[in-house]
Amino acid sequence: MPELPEVETVRRGLAPAMVGARFSRVTLRRPNLRFPFPERFAERLQGATVLDLGRRAKYLTAGLDSGETLILHLGMSGRFDVALPDGGNLSPGEFYLDGAQGTPRHDHVVMAMSSGATVTYNDARRFGFMDLVPTPTLAASRHLAGMGIEPLGEALTGETIARLFRHRITPLKSALLDQRLIAGLGNIYVCEALHRAGLHPALPAGSLAKADGSPTPKARLLARVIRDVLTEAVAAGGSTLRDYAHPDGGSGAFQHRFRVYDRVGEACTAKHCTGTIARLVQAGRSTFYCETCQPPPRPGG
Repeated sequence: MPELPEVETVRRGLAPAMVGARFSRVTLRRPNLRFPFPERFAERLQGATVLDLGRRAKYLTAGLDSGETLILHLGMSGRFDVALPDGGNLSPGEFYLDGAQGTPRHDHVVMAMSSGATVTYNDARRFGFMDLVPTPTLAASRHLAGMGIEPLGEALTGETIARLFRHRITPLKSALLDQRLIAGLGNIYVCEALHRAGLHPALPAGSLAKADGSPTPKARLLARVIRDVLTEAVAAGGSTLRDYAHPDGGSGAFQHRFRVYDRVGEACTAKHCTGTIARLVQAGRSTFYCETCQPPPRPGG
């Protein structure tokens, strides 16, 4: 599933074709994706103008002049193709998980815009979805309600981490992946951030808060490196892994900067570290870390 930097890359790729443009015609080629489309979905979109294209965690949000907001989620294999008025084409998010991916039979939603661009949503696995909600109730919608803070921007600080994690004995990585606390963090970038901060993924989350609730130095460091990792990944256009490509058709470059993710058995790249990248399973997901510069929590500590 695309993580926050990949979704942000898609948002930036779609914005020039959609923001300020009106939906001239919307064609649905099936009644549902992960969920059924909202009632009169195409009719409610047609004639509406996109005022802005935002992102909340891993969701895209398109504010409309009709008073509604279009919520889009890519699921595991969703992608957009944009046919431009000049005959060009861009794909802000491409996936190649199997031989059927990207074929026209998986083009489920076609949106002709007044700008002359045509935006097509393709989803082989159909785990993505689209919904329409009244804009004033967007934050309270079933998709976004209860979400934590955004990890980019000024909200994520050492003080915030200490407040959110205080008294929690859950493993640090699990706490970082809890969307009710911090929204949008995923497995890849949490592994990378924990390595940069020198924190073991199984460390109790509450250990980042002092007894009085103030942040430890490691809490402040973690907040900074999370922002750094995400910012670098967005600038690089996301991470290709097996399947991702960014708007200009080239591969995302951040996977070439991975320090731990999917590098089990390889040497740690941290300066002066002679350790090896190891793997453990947490909540059914692979976690990658350095056995040397991310020391395990002490028993009883």
